[in-house]
Formats: sequence, structure tokens, C-alpha cells
Amino acid sequence: MDSIFAKRMETLGTETAFEVLAKAKALEKQGKDVVHLEIGEPDFDTPKNIKEAAVKALYAGYTHYVSAAGIPELREAIAEYISRTRNIEVDPDEVVVTPGAKPIMFFSILALVNPGEEVMYPNPGFPIYESVINFVGAKPVSIPLKEENDFRFDPEYVKENITKNTKMIILNSPENPTGGVLTREDLKAVADCIANRDDVLVLSDEVYDNLIYEGEHESIASLPGMKEKTILLNGFSKTYAMTGWRLGYGVMRKDLAQKVTQLMINSNSCTCAFVQMAGIEALKGPQDEPARMVAEFKKRREVIVSGLNNIKGITCRKPRGAFYVFPNITGTGMDCRKLSDYLLNSAGVAVLPGTAFGQYGEGYLRLSFANSIENIEKALDRISEAVKNL
Repeated sequence: MDSIFAKRMETLGTETAFEVLAKAKALEKQGKDVVHLEIGEPDFDTPKNIKEAAVKALYAGYTHYVSAAGIPELREAIAEYISRTRNIEVDPDEVVVTPGAKPIMFFSILALVNPGEEVMYPNPGFPIYESVINFVGAKPVSIPLKEENDFRFDPEYVKENITKNTKMIILNSPENPTGGVLTREDLKAVADCIANRDDVLVLSDEVYDNLIYEGEHESIASLPGMKEKTILLNGFSKTYAMTGWRLGYGVMRKDLAQKVTQLMINSNSCTCAFVQMAGIEALKGPQDEPARMVAEFKKRREVIVSGLNNIKGITCRKPRGAFYVFPNITGTGMDCRKLSDYLLNSAGVAVLPGTAFGQYGEGYLRLSFANSIENIEKALDRISEAVKNL
């Protein structure tokens, strides 16, 4: 029997994190104790003031359709936040609010990239980039992120691999899965590469912008002449522990914002109204809880990096941002998929293989330190014992 599914579905990828989470949950149902270091989700509760704002909005009647581009008050708050933090002038009409940040990836690529055109993207990188590039029939072009360069790209490589068919360059800083952070010099190198190319836009994924442990966040949109060439992607999930609320946004030039809004109308109609009201409170309310989360993540980073470097066969660089470590496991003698399966089934530690993030992830694992120090230390003990038995 011929498949009933459209051919395009064969090109669509997935997120291994959710697959490993499902396997780990199945093992827990069987009575196995599992430490979860696979999922990229803050283990903190959403701050109380944000939850209260959502409840208040519910009772105030924010339960109906709203503007497809987002409630004006939230778009204004986002425009003010990005203007202040990126030192650029952003108009609310340049903001589109979506149910989570992923739609901005999907809609931007759908709106801009034709079949056969090229999109450059970080590798190892968030797997949905390559998935959507393939889905629209475009050609994915990897930008390797090398450990010896602190998982930053080589500007010369980018320059040499841009072609007349390049339509978009995707950047992610701080980066998932490596925790790498791009410098202003890195971003300027990309900007210089496309200075004379009005047909190339940058999709800058900045969802971890507030999870920086040294220095400050740099955005390519802040560079001279780059605001009009940048789609700035951001959301509320990581900074405010709002993963389940599904609230994200893109900042882009007005003509593209109109196209993305059109895609919103065709797919989601609008983003949940009372959730958007909670987003206003997140941006305008007190920021002490997010700051406390970052301080705690920084403590956990020290514990997990130190612990991994004490395990034979594993070395780990200290990430400058996000809440992931990307340790080199080549010294164990196992490939990353076999080792991740072994750690889950034998040691009760759920981690992700580096190849879940692309071909250049071979030889690495991704561990999230969005878990308590107690659980991180338990996981480190289990990994150490498991590796001894290899």
C-alpha cells in the first residue's frame, strides 16, 4: 500500500530531547530512578507575579480572539524592551507575537526562502533549524562550531561558503546545545559578509539572551545597518520559566512582519490572550526572580563542569551562556548515541547525544544543568561509575 502521507513529511525532523524524555518516563513507570538532564527547561516555577497577572486577565475577560500580530500593549512592551537592550529603535508594528518562539523560525523561513535556495545554520545547533530548511525544500549549509574555538564559528568559513544562492543565515547566541556565546567581532564578521547583499537576512535566535554568565549579550541587530536585515527571535520560556505558556515573538522589518502575521492568521489565528497579558507583566514587573534563577544556574554550572572534568575519558569546557554543557566524550571510546543510551539504561541518567544537534555533534553529549545541585551531583556519580565499567 502506498503511503498516504505527503512527500514533504519525509523531510521533517524532530527534537530528540522529547524522545529521550519519553524513554526516561517509561523507565520511571517501571520503577527505575532517572535523573533528567535531557530536557532544556528551567526547573523553577513561573514567578508568582506573572501567574497572578494571567489569573487577573482571565477574570477580566481575556479569553477571546485578539490581534493576530499580538495584543498592542504586549507589542509595545516588547518594542520598548528590545529598543532598550539592543540600543535600536523598534516600532510595535515590527513585532509579531506567536505561541512560542518556534513559529518565528518556521514562518520566517516559509516567508523568505524558496526551494533550492541556501540557508546557513549553526552545527551542532537547535535541530529545528535544519528540519524546517529541509521541509521548505531549501538547502541546509552547516556552519561548524568547533570546541577549540569555544564553539564559536570561524568567520572565514562563513565568508567562503556564502554563495549567490544564500538567502538566510541563522545565528544562535547563547547557543543550544553548546552554551557558546558569539562576540561582537563574530557578529561584525557576518554583517560584513552581507553588507552589500540586500537579498540575505539573518535570523538571530536570542532566546537565551538573559542567561549570560560572563560579559553581556551581543545582538547582530545592534550593529550599524543590521536592524533591517535581522529577524530577532525571542521568547519568555527560558528567562521566566514559562515553557508551557507558549509565548514568543519576532522583531523584524514591517513588510516581513505583515507576511508573518498573515501566516499566523492561516495557522493559529492568534496567541492566547491571557498569556499575552502575563507576558506584559513578565517584561514590566520585577526582575528579581529571573536574576535569582541566573545566579543559581551559574552555581550549577561550576558543579557540573568540575564534576565532568573529573570523570576519566570526559572533558568539558565551561559554557558562557544558556544552561547546557557539551562535554567531549571521545576518551570513553564510545560514540555519543551508544553512550547516551548506556547512561540512560544502565545508570539512570537521561542525556542527549551530540548528533541530535547535527553531524558536528559526534563525540559529545548535551547535558542540561536546569536541575538541582543535588540531582546534578547524583548524576555525576552515576556517570562516573558507569564510565568505569566500559
